[in-house]
Amino acid sequence: MRLTVLIFLLFSTLASFSQKKTAYVSGKVIDENEDPVPAVTITILGKQNGILSSDSGKFRIEVPAEKAFALVFSHTGFHDEQKNFYLSPGEQEQLTVKLMRSSKILKTVVINNEKERKETGLIKINPKSAITLPGATGGVEGLIKTLVGSNNELTSQYSVRGGNYDENLIYINGFEIYRPYLIRNGEQEGLSFINPELVKNIDFYTGGFQAKYGDKISSVLDIQYKKPVSFGGSVYVSLLEQGLHLEGLSKNKKLSWLFGVRSKTNRNLLSSQETKGNYIPSASDLQAYLTYKMSEKLQLEVLGIISGSKFTLIPESAQKSTAVFSPLFTANIGLDIYFDGQEKDSYNSNLIGISLNQNVNNSVKLKWMFSRYGDIENENTDIAGAYLFGERSFDKTQPDFGQITNPLGAGVFQNYARNDLNITVYNLSHKGSYNLGKHFLQWGVSFDHSVINDHLNEWEMQDSAGYSLPFNPNQLNLSSVLKSNENLSVDKYSGYLQDNIHLSHGANEVSLQAGVRFNYDALNKEFLVSPRAQVSYKPDWKRDIIFKASTGIYDQPPFYREMRRPDGTINTALKSQKSIQYVAGFDYNLSNVKRPMRITTEAYFKSLWDVDPYDINNLQISYFGENNARAYAAGIETRVFTELVKDAESWFSLGISQTKENINNNFYYTYKNKEGEVIGSQTKDQVVADSVRTDVGWIRRPSDRLITMGLFLQDYLSTNKNFKVHLNLIYGSNMSYNIPNSMKYRNALIIEPYIRVDIGFSALLLSEKSLRRSHSPFRSFENIWASLEVFNLIDRANTISYQLIKDFANDTFSIPNRLTPRLINFKLLARF
Repeated sequence: MRLTVLIFLLFSTLASFSQKKTAYVSGKVIDENEDPVPAVTITILGKQNGILSSDSGKFRIEVPAEKAFALVFSHTGFHDEQKNFYLSPGEQEQLTVKLMRSSKILKTVVINNEKERKETGLIKINPKSAITLPGATGGVEGLIKTLVGSNNELTSQYSVRGGNYDENLIYINGFEIYRPYLIRNGEQEGLSFINPELVKNIDFYTGGFQAKYGDKISSVLDIQYKKPVSFGGSVYVSLLEQGLHLEGLSKNKKLSWLFGVRSKTNRNLLSSQETKGNYIPSASDLQAYLTYKMSEKLQLEVLGIISGSKFTLIPESAQKSTAVFSPLFTANIGLDIYFDGQEKDSYNSNLIGISLNQNVNNSVKLKWMFSRYGDIENENTDIAGAYLFGERSFDKTQPDFGQITNPLGAGVFQNYARNDLNITVYNLSHKGSYNLGKHFLQWGVSFDHSVINDHLNEWEMQDSAGYSLPFNPNQLNLSSVLKSNENLSVDKYSGYLQDNIHLSHGANEVSLQAGVRFNYDALNKEFLVSPRAQVSYKPDWKRDIIFKASTGIYDQPPFYREMRRPDGTINTALKSQKSIQYVAGFDYNLSNVKRPMRITTEAYFKSLWDVDPYDINNLQISYFGENNARAYAAGIETRVFTELVKDAESWFSLGISQTKENINNNFYYTYKNKEGEVIGSQTKDQVVADSVRTDVGWIRRPSDRLITMGLFLQDYLSTNKNFKVHLNLIYGSNMSYNIPNSMKYRNALIIEPYIRVDIGFSALLLSEKSLRRSHSPFRSFENIWASLEVFNLIDRANTISYQLIKDFANDTFSIPNRLTPRLINFKLLARF
């Protein structure tokens, strides 16, 4: 009997806990004249579904009990109103809600189309997310890194599907953007060319893009700047960056203008680097975008960008450490360096672009474009250093804690560089489109004239244990010398023709995009034709899913960097790198879930030939300058786009990939003596009796990474939408690091996985200006936000490259070069 009662009480308790505890809120919604407001949307903050008020303005909504929540009352033409609650189970709360009319005018109409879902590789990014993203780089490129992965938070550069930084196209309003060429590491890099405050639309293609886009083999970033419809602006200040933007429209609505100015210094970020010294980095830019409506059919657009960055480093000392584990030897290895000298670099670029848009009629649109890009870069380095290398003590109880107790090597070195690079690129192009209903024809032709003046003078001296490397008893040798003076003039012609065809509508929708590109390089006399096609199919299913696939030839004509060999000479006969690419995937829009959710998956395969192999050291890409390799890249990518709470976009990205290359004549010899023992080289007591040739074959490319994972998450308090959190997480599995001038040990080193977590907290300090008093000093501001950001939340010491050191026995050790530790940043953003 007692057991029966116990079981009954237990099940009763469980049943009571399983019941959902609710309460009710009811009342009436009125305006400032106390008239009822019908059709007011009433939702629980962070939820998608809600109710509407009746014709008399009354409402009754079921709400959770015993937890804090907020109700949001919204209606077109009124300011949103938020009410916070904490109710007991079964409690019924009554209230009257007054909505204030808004003076805002609806400025844009959002048309929902399925362009993003139908095109392979296309990801549309919300520009607002680029402004709120926490991170050392931030901006548009920071968002892209959460989608494709990264291994360096100090740069705005990114690699896509096994490619490198030079394989990405970037356009701003149709004008191609270039990045600096001499930058060696992220510390030297300044501002990104893209100002996120000016951006209206972001289209990012991870591969399989259309024929209308230029000649690169990895990705396209297509940016559109805003065309203002009224006066406005913003200003922000942080510990790393400051900026101001203004926009407006003339009274006759013919002239619109958009200006942005930014300034950035990474001094606080770099002061915690392993190399101690005086860092003086600075960067600034000025951007303007003007549009003038000449007539109903003619519009003139002008884009101007002036950007400059300077980097000065007066190093003092550096302490680096790593651990060595082996069956025979385990130690904590340290490297202490003491410097003398300095480095002074400058990178200045500018762009002026003019386009004339002509709407011939409702079907035909023509565009005439001219641009000039200029780039002036200078590197001035003269740094000497003395180093001590050996086992470091990490025993805090000993007086020699942190010191090198067992020296393994010592030496001196000197790095010298006086490099100057001037590049000017002129472009003249025409684009057009013709809408024929089911067919949408697009075409374009372009002419590029590039002038390159390069003066290269750099050398490195290394002395280990009193011997200059490479050792020669008869003379003093430098470990590396690069000297070159090149003046090049290159003309390129390109064009495309493509047709977007709607093959069927209704139950089963099929779309086809087919096109072809041509490219002629007058320097190497190479003419290329690149056909491309993609198809999408939306079946008549209950589930909202679209299947898509694409294939095509993608070529990359060489520019200056690809033509330069490791010894500094230029290979003007270098041909284009070529690839054939296949992409297939689906886009699934889940409509039967509480929150909007979209899943995209794509598998890809790229076969490349006439490949120009390269090594990467931090950001510096060093090409072989020869078409002497084949390569491939294959993988699969899945992304989930959703909203954890209403109006707060989040996504998760996961990629699995592999990219390898096979370099022609990539082999090495293993030498043996008479006893069959392996020897490195012939000595007095060892005579080479035999050798074995080993062909290396397929090896990992420098950009090979098995797993990439990214997360961008936005959330806000359940009781207040004005307190938000933004989380940015990036993971990338290990990468290979190539030892220079070594075929045998080309992939000998491994860079450990990259893990980075940045988080930001934002609070709205000032909201709707119509609710402020007329004498308020903040009357003109729309809103003011304050943000606290924590970079590298987990304080992980990520590795970007290695420094190679030889000990007294001529054995080589690798010491990792680390990226930035944890850092706090504060930011104020005001809009008006």
